[in-house]
Amino acid sequence: MAPITTVGIDVGGARKGFHAVALTNGSYADQLATADVDAIRHWCLNVIKAQLIAIDAPSRWSSNGRMRACERELMQRGIHCFASPSREQALHHPSDYYGWMLRGEVLYQALEPTHPVCTALPVAGEHCCIETFPHAITWHLRGGNAQAGQKRSQRRALLKQVGIDLATLSSIDLVDAALCAFTAQLAATGADCSVYGQPTEGIIVVPAGGLGLPV
Repeated sequence: MAPITTVGIDVGGARKGFHAVALTNGSYADQLATADVDAIRHWCLNVIKAQLIAIDAPSRWSSNGRMRACERELMQRGIHCFASPSREQALHHPSDYYGWMLRGEVLYQALEPTHPVCTALPVAGEHCCIETFPHAITWHLRGGNAQAGQKRSQRRALLKQVGIDLATLSSIDLVDAALCAFTAQLAATGADCSVYGQPTEGIIVVPAGGLGLPV
């Protein structure tokens, strides 16, 4: 069976940029930190040759200026999350509060020709992007026990438990990117995943849990 390479990307604003981690068959392969969308696109497509790319940023804007369906569903389960605005609200926010979401939009657009955003769980061999969310990933893998104040220790412990080398994951941004890549690996291999939301405003894909991990 051909190896499966997945990428997870943590999205920041224009100064912070993107932090990406690649896994091959679930094991650490490489990483990249850059503020350049073209550089990260080239890395994903031509260096890493990613099959599935999981991105921690909204894949769609709110249609009415209120929470998207996926965000409402997360909140209903007790999983705190950001509320995505409409694109117009993001563009005109006085402090550029949503600048990182606009950078996410640029990233999705750059990847769209080869890795369009999934509107459902990917099928075997499909090249696409999925939206995911590290806090929700942690919540599911830890049986509902995800504490924002302990995110560094909890998320690093999860990566260790699933066999991902932590040696070069020197920041929470890289840890989050690795969690996203792990989720992409599960989705790419047909493992049980949960989906929040509906296609018109974007779906969020996370592990369904049940991986036998201690909480």
